[in-house]
Amino acid sequence: MNRRLLVIEDNEQNMYLMQFLLEKKGFEVVGADDGARGVEAALACDPLAILLDIQLPGMDGYAVAAALRKQATLAATPIIAVTSYAMVGDRERILAAGAVGYIEKPINPETFVAEIIQYFPPRWDKAEA
Repeated sequence: MNRRLLVIEDNEQNMYLMQFLLEKKGFEVVGADDGARGVEAALACDPLAILLDIQLPGMDGYAVAAALRKQATLAATPIIAVTSYAMVGDRERILAAGAVGYIEKPINPETFVAEIIQYFPPRWDKAEA
């Protein structure tokens, strides 16, 4: 079963924490530190899901989500926004761009993995986590 997750995050501390928590649960983490690299990595690594920051250098998370949704091979891949953007309308805007979930930062290390697993495809056995 594919346990590869793509994390598109430009903040090193946030990346480290997410990677640590996910790897502790047996996931393989592929990281990208900007939007353009994130799109390239998504096309190359066949991720189970994509964790996407919104505030990224160059190509922001909204543009990344829209670009990923245009790729036939990624059409069913869950995109989960993990972001500090928490203003009125931010959640709706990223969901409209193609994300299926939205998690606010700072993340809760005790519940983070369970929060993202709820967005995984139905074929994925959630008991494996």
